[in-house]
Amino acid sequence: MFFPTPLNLPPHSFKITEKDNVIYIFDELRKKHLILTPEEWVRQHFIQYLINTKKFPKSLIQIEGGLILNQLQKRSDILVYNAIGEKLMLVECKAPKIKITNAVFEQASRYNSIHQAKWIVLTNGLKHVYAQMDLKKANFSFIENLPNYEDL
Repeated sequence: MFFPTPLNLPPHSFKITEKDNVIYIFDELRKKHLILTPEEWVRQHFIQYLINTKKFPKSLIQIEGGLILNQLQKRSDILVYNAIGEKLMLVECKAPKIKITNAVFEQASRYNSIHQAKWIVLTNGLKHVYAQMDLKKANFSFIENLPNYEDL
């Protein structure tokens, strides 16, 4: 049985199914069923938040993009692009029980050293951290609220 953690994100009516005692959630962007883990629960909610609340175009959101970091294959949870194909935002999702700490920010920053996105977002579905990056100065500012897509 699946007992979802209530998140600090708008609700969404996901297609959730069960097969062979495994619970799946339908990923509307990739058009496939994924095993429903706590992290996937957060990722799917945050994607819908970006699309429905912050008006991010679906076509500019990439999920679980690969990257090579120190000769290791890694995955970034969500990458958002701008209209000309530049990486705009890196989103790192964690399960609700995982605290958003400096170590999580450092992990996302390492990933962003490859991606060079202008924003880093960290979320466990309960707490969200938004950092606007100044890539030229290798600096960042924490922002309280994520702007709508058109304002980025």
